[in-house]
Amino acid sequence: MKGEDLMKKIGITGGIGSGKTTVCDIFKLLGVPVFHADFEAKYLQNYDTGIKNQIIMLLGDQAYNGDGVLDRQMVAGIIFNNPKALAAVNQIIHPAVRQRFVKWCMEQQDVPYVLYEAAILFESGYAMDFDRTILVLADEKTRINRVIKRDHVTEEFVKQRISNQLSDSEKINRVDYLIDNNNESLLFPQILKIDQLIREDGKIR
Repeated sequence: MKGEDLMKKIGITGGIGSGKTTVCDIFKLLGVPVFHADFEAKYLQNYDTGIKNQIIMLLGDQAYNGDGVLDRQMVAGIIFNNPKALAAVNQIIHPAVRQRFVKWCMEQQDVPYVLYEAAILFESGYAMDFDRTILVLADEKTRINRVIKRDHVTEEFVKQRISNQLSDSEKINRVDYLIDNNNESLLFPQILKIDQLIREDGKIR
């Protein structure tokens, strides 16, 4: 992806509950287009017939409810206890999401850079495709509380999701910029600095 054009492509990631969406909303206020990979994945899972058929072949008809919408909690209960099934689902979804991202990038004009937001940027193997990468951090207790409040799920469910993602310690030394999101009131100065560095092509965190 590097060198395709002058527009820089920045990958942004963080564990579940780290607050990536809030961070991305601030970048949007600065005029930065954001591609939400997880949102695109959900759309494809629900509306792309080819992908739906592949998921049904892999997980069975019970993967979708009567309205044809993916039963996310049921599917999560299967794939997060079965690494092979998780890898197979990712292999169905991720290439299709990437194709949509390439097309989306072609529609962006007169912007210095775009953000590709994904929870599993490193796990999917695509992190090296980006000009820079950003990691949003928050301690585990904060993340768990955020997800319980947002999704109305159990603490055990959130911990299971966390265990299936790379730890922050495994990602910290692999990214260009860090954003501490334990306190949302401190986000703006961090994001403004990173925005400036990216526009100036800086690397220092």
